[in-house]
Amino acid sequence: MAVGENNLRPHLIHFNRCKNVMLDGFQIRESPFWTIHLYMCDGGITRNLDVRAHGHNNDGIDLEMSRNFLVEDCTFDQGDDAVVIKAGRNRDAWRLNTPCENIVIRNCRILKGHTLLGIGSEMSGGIRNIYMHDCVAPQSVTRLFFLKTNHRRGGFIENIYMKNVQAKSVQNVFEIDTDVLYQWKDLVPTYEERITRIEGIYMEQVSCESADAVYELKGDARLPIRKVQLKNIRVDHVKKFGKKAAHVEQLTEKNVVFRLDQKQ
Repeated sequence: MAVGENNLRPHLIHFNRCKNVMLDGFQIRESPFWTIHLYMCDGGITRNLDVRAHGHNNDGIDLEMSRNFLVEDCTFDQGDDAVVIKAGRNRDAWRLNTPCENIVIRNCRILKGHTLLGIGSEMSGGIRNIYMHDCVAPQSVTRLFFLKTNHRRGGFIENIYMKNVQAKSVQNVFEIDTDVLYQWKDLVPTYEERITRIEGIYMEQVSCESADAVYELKGDARLPIRKVQLKNIRVDHVKKFGKKAAHVEQLTEKNVVFRLDQKQ
């Protein structure tokens, strides 16, 4: 991957432009970077995996510009995001013009991770038709459901569903952030500005024992987030705040229940 002192860390398992991929019934420990990366693949099943990696950037599984995948009955214990949907970065992804789409994640256990389900932040080719259901986070994750982009990404995020999920401890149950640039914010200038369209985000039947916040939605005023629906969400203890939303249109709630700690 590199010479001298660059020390670039490779993905452990990387499929590039493959079809009909089957990953079934094995264990992975301490990959050097992303653990499983499915890049521009068409069709596949990932099941019965036991994945643990707690180094830097140790995502569990990254599906990038791939389509028609099922991820089921897996356990993820990660130092970064657990299940991640991506679609390339900026100009390179605009050139490839390949959305990540039609992916189901079900019956998985996420022991630790920065997110249970992360969308982005590399998503310039577009992400749509993602459905996570019947998953659990019995210990702790930072964010349960996190959509992230910035003003350089462009692309779109649409038709994303999370249903029937139980968690113990999280910071934010649900978050959308349209200004995630990490270290690149000051290192690299903005050469071309494109705003991400975010529309049709659904969260239903989710319970959590404790959280810092129920949701925080930070849209972009130039292209607000649209059609966000939250239904039957319960958080037993909220430590910081319940709900914040900026630049969001058609935000609907039904039976969103939480108890804010009295000391707040």
